[in-house]
Amino acid sequence: MILNIKRDASVESFEVSGSTLLDLLDNIKHTKDPSLAYSSGCRSGVCGSCAMVVDGVEVLACSFKPSGGELVEPLRNSPIIRDLVVDMSKALEFNAKAKAYLNEPNAIKIDPASVINELQSSCILCASCYSVCPVYAINGEFLGPFALTRVWKYVSDKRESDPKSKIDNIQQNGIWDCTLCNACTLVCPQGISSKADIEKLRAKSSQYGYMDPNFSSFGFGGGFDGGTFF
Repeated sequence: MILNIKRDASVESFEVSGSTLLDLLDNIKHTKDPSLAYSSGCRSGVCGSCAMVVDGVEVLACSFKPSGGELVEPLRNSPIIRDLVVDMSKALEFNAKAKAYLNEPNAIKIDPASVINELQSSCILCASCYSVCPVYAINGEFLGPFALTRVWKYVSDKRESDPKSKIDNIQQNGIWDCTLCNACTLVCPQGISSKADIEKLRAKSSQYGYMDPNFSSFGFGGGFDGGTFF
């Protein structure tokens, strides 16, 4: 089959065989072009290192099965190091910036089954959600999907001793900047809905007295101005 790969500003086509996209890339590197650069690790869909874009959609190369003629590109919204390899360090740093970790835990006895949300814990940090996020594309300081998902993981954890500090920390460039477009959910290989987690964080924020700052631009002042309605 034919596989098209975007390298710098050009697209190169290769005739290769294999089952998964990662197989095809390995075939190209071993038999046709040893200079081709891409990332891979576990080959089992759990390390997230082989995330890339195929025909405009974020996928894991180790699990995606091409039918032929696809265009393969590096993840979006991250600096390209070479070919299909991108620098994801900035996105990964948002975990620390968002305080997506457990503070000093409460000294209480709880049911272990209620400690951690299993779904949020399955995030593999592949950064597909950052690649597809329209907000992160225009605001490089937006905390972003997987960081906010992890914040919800700990805010909802009964062991967390200071959930308010995490809520305070995600008001700027955080939950209110998200457009709730759900694009992150659609490309997540683990089926995590960051959109749903952000909605939960907004609800929790309202419990601490926060509200969407965008509402202030509507100028709700009450009263009827006698205008004409159609």
